[in-house]
Amino acid sequence: MHISLEGKHALVGGSSKGIGRAIALQLASSGAELTLAARSESVLKELCDALEQTTGKSHRYLVVDYTDLHAYKSLIHSYVRKHPVDILVNNTQGPPAGTSLEKTNEDYQKAFDLLFQTAVYTTEQAMPHMQKSGWGRIINVASVSVREPLNYLVLSNSIRAALVSWAKTLAGDVGPFGITVNSILTGYFNTERLSALNQKKAETLGVSPDEVTGKLLEQVPARRLGRPEEYGYLAAFLASEQAAYLNGATIPLDGGLLRSY
Repeated sequence: MHISLEGKHALVGGSSKGIGRAIALQLASSGAELTLAARSESVLKELCDALEQTTGKSHRYLVVDYTDLHAYKSLIHSYVRKHPVDILVNNTQGPPAGTSLEKTNEDYQKAFDLLFQTAVYTTEQAMPHMQKSGWGRIINVASVSVREPLNYLVLSNSIRAALVSWAKTLAGDVGPFGITVNSILTGYFNTERLSALNQKKAETLGVSPDEVTGKLLEQVPARRLGRPEEYGYLAAFLASEQAAYLNGATIPLDGGLLRSY
């Protein structure tokens, strides 16, 4: 399928590595002009320069700290006013792993600001342009733990569930404006984040990281980890004209395959 995003500006959060980077690469190859957002300026600049060489288009980057909500809101407010967004990918780093017995009220507040407040505020800033133009795409990078909570990810389980519920509600409100809102319930993908989580779980259980990974693979129908570029393909489709009928869908993606529950 040929997907053309020519003339569209995409803001992709957490795009310096992992799934966010894969989404950015695919949107750029489909013709979108990008603003990359993450914490590491050197990595963002390198990726931005590489994309400009391969696509022949101008791309930008934005150095953000998602853990500082006040500073983030100020930066995004100013930036989006000057650079209206057509395609918004809400994606940040994940909160620290841990069980419900390990986390405090302060931990939950920090996770709420990181995963929920940043997404809602960025969407709010992007919305006027989308409504005025009669077209927009909002894609939330969520987690399979929304459907199947993982005991060592209590912060992610709790806050991402709220994000997905908000997104479903928003989809009904903005659909008449030609705007779609979709959430991807990310399963097991071969990223730095998954490696770090597997390491922590291995230490807790007193087993090797390979054993943890093996147990994960047993839960995946394809018996393999997903490749980040496969995630990028789905994101590009959701950003396309062809996906207009999917407004409000929550899509589980595991092992590089769509997975039913």
